[in-house]
Amino acid sequence: MASLGSVREWHDETDVLVCGFGLSGAATAIEAHDSDPAADVLLIEKMPERHAGGNARVSGQSLLISKDVEALKDYQRTMSATNPIPEPMLDAWARRMVELEPYIEARAKEAGAQYIHGSGWSAREAVLEYPELGAVAAVAHSATILPAPSGVWLAFKANVEKRKRIRRQFETALVDLIQDPDTLEVFGAVVAVNGVRRNIKARRGVVLCTGGFENNLDMQRDYFGLSEAYPLGSPGNTGEGIKILQKAGADMWHLRNRGQSGGIWPGFRYPGHPTVFLRQMFWQSFSWIDVGADSRRFIDETHEWQITHYKQKVQGEWIDTPHHRVMPMHMIFDENTRMYNPLVISVMTWNTVVEQYPWSEDNSVELEKGWITQADSIEALARKIGREPAVLQETVRRYNDACASGTDAEFGRNPATLQPIAKPPFYAIEIVPAIVCTGGGARRTIESEVLDHSGSPIARLYEAGELGSIFSNLYQNGSYLTEAMISGRAAGRNAASLSAWDAVRHSAA
Repeated sequence: MASLGSVREWHDETDVLVCGFGLSGAATAIEAHDSDPAADVLLIEKMPERHAGGNARVSGQSLLISKDVEALKDYQRTMSATNPIPEPMLDAWARRMVELEPYIEARAKEAGAQYIHGSGWSAREAVLEYPELGAVAAVAHSATILPAPSGVWLAFKANVEKRKRIRRQFETALVDLIQDPDTLEVFGAVVAVNGVRRNIKARRGVVLCTGGFENNLDMQRDYFGLSEAYPLGSPGNTGEGIKILQKAGADMWHLRNRGQSGGIWPGFRYPGHPTVFLRQMFWQSFSWIDVGADSRRFIDETHEWQITHYKQKVQGEWIDTPHHRVMPMHMIFDENTRMYNPLVISVMTWNTVVEQYPWSEDNSVELEKGWITQADSIEALARKIGREPAVLQETVRRYNDACASGTDAEFGRNPATLQPIAKPPFYAIEIVPAIVCTGGGARRTIESEVLDHSGSPIARLYEAGELGSIFSNLYQNGSYLTEAMISGRAAGRNAASLSAWDAVRHSAA
């Protein structure tokens, strides 16, 4: 931390300083502005303006809507049984969730956008990740704001921009907090603008909405034990907020849950792209399999794992699917799958939504780039990707035999998806572990107050969004974006309600 005594000059002043312009940062700034029309609100973002939005901008935009407080509490309590959420926090969160829908509708209306039930890109009215744990009673429906992609983020961005007194500053990275070294009270922040450090006085409070550490492989290895993992969301999520909170004296939680709450998904990674592409979820043909390091299948490939965020039930416990444990992985497919299925999904993730990479419908452009390996036989394909030809041939033969019999005895794949890998040429594409998000951070209250190691709030310091999320194990689709709204609203409202610390100190003197 930087002490108040070390500050020789304030380069800017504000009442509420919001760090991070994702959905939680937007909700924080909106609420601070609307709670006190006289408050000055400064929203800073380390990325360039064209790259603002965080993970919210490139997520599936799904919102969990619940109408039953007790059912929602029971469901979340069960999903969090291995690392319980404090009951008072769980109760308050559930009540705020049930009351949230009119707020979302108001934000959509103010932005001139359309609020709908459903996800907008799937026919399902509700995604029920864990029905046996209570999803049916807890989830009234899913919802979103159009257009797709990015509709929810775009609506909140428009709400921020309509509030002219919310100042926005891009390419401004949070570096440190300015605190009292004895009481930990926060007075402002040190930021970096074009490499130059500047001090910003925050008269009422500082809110960290800086996201997780998906794009920091060292932190992935140290906090979760993944040897290799890459982000599907913002490349700006490199964990600085967590390190700053540790330095500030915050108690930490949920850094390592029993599984990645957002899941470890199959992705494709290529030079020149800081994040990874997400593999297609909606297939027109199914003449493909996945193989692990031993060149054998390891899972029911066409099961809709996205519905449970790539969790599978093993021995009665929901854990991450084994994709990250069987590397190197390849997807093996034939000409039918190549021709009729773009291998990536375009309605979410950074590369397709923000960078707007136009993956070709028949994968021909990517084949030409060398991102996909092609051969006239499975034997030749195996040699090209460094696998034992006899083993890969046997794997494909066993799969094709299953297709002929209509029964996948190894993994129970849906018979409707048992289409043989038979039409040459044959193809392979390497799969890497792709991370949706991380939820660890500082322990906080439902009012978004950051807690120290004794469980007391650190004065004038708040946290919102995925950074320090309350979710401690399993995750129900649509909960992160709604939590960003709830935690952001609490942080903005509470920070704006405080008296300015410099006025208090002057009065006391």
